Amino acid sequence: MSKDKPIYKRVLLKLTGEVFASDKYDLDAESASLIAEEINSIHKLGVDIGVVVGGGNIVRGAGLAENGYFKMTRTDADEIGMIATLINARFLKSALTSLNIESRVLSAIEIKSFAEPFIYGRALKHLDKRRVVIFATGTGNPYVTTDTAAVIRANQINADALLKCTHIDGVYSDDPKKNQKATLIQTIKYTDVMSAQLKFMDLAALDMANREFKKPIHVFDILKTGNLKKVLCGSIIGSKVS
Repeated sequence: MSKDKPIYKRVLLKLTGEVFASDKYDLDAESASLIAEEINSIHKLGVDIGVVVGGGNIVRGAGLAENGYFKMTRTDADEIGMIATLINARFLKSALTSLNIESRVLSAIEIKSFAEPFIYGRALKHLDKRRVVIFATGTGNPYVTTDTAAVIRANQINADALLKCTHIDGVYSDDPKKNQKATLIQTIKYTDVMSAQLKFMDLAALDMANREFKKPIHVFDILKTGNLKKVLCGSIIGSKVS
């Protein structure tokens, strides 16, 4: 497989919020710059790129609703979490702009001063014009994770693959932080992931991907320079779910 010939024409990247953070900062410019450089490496190959961002580096809605300090509805908490994803989306956009990569932030909730509203046809037009499209605020609904949003957006833009970009190596047989004998799984089927309850992705999102998307999901560490391009050009990096 040629190192400069992508195997996918259009992809959807799901960036967990944690990849934007460091030990010192919830929003780390060095991390955002690294991610932007990785995106640039495949953009230059002619790949169409959509991105769904999480907000876990800032706040998680579910966790906020359960913190116990005062009563907060899950709806209110999830809406705050959506705003966190918008912060990350704008942060990434700035990093891409510094590399002269044209991008657009599309939000599922209306925030006219900060992002364009998500409109299906508009997203496709931006992609056709070689713009990186960053999807913020999840689906705009509470009780729904950004993993589910990633599957939905991947379907809507007709992506050839969904890339789960994290700070871990891939899918493990168990939690490697708790079980030193946990092993990295390079290839696995959707059904086997769900039956084993492997928690690299929200299981509701994974079930939707199995039923509706039916295309590969790659799970890998995007903070290792070159990994994104290697995955796009067919190298075995991290894990592949299909």
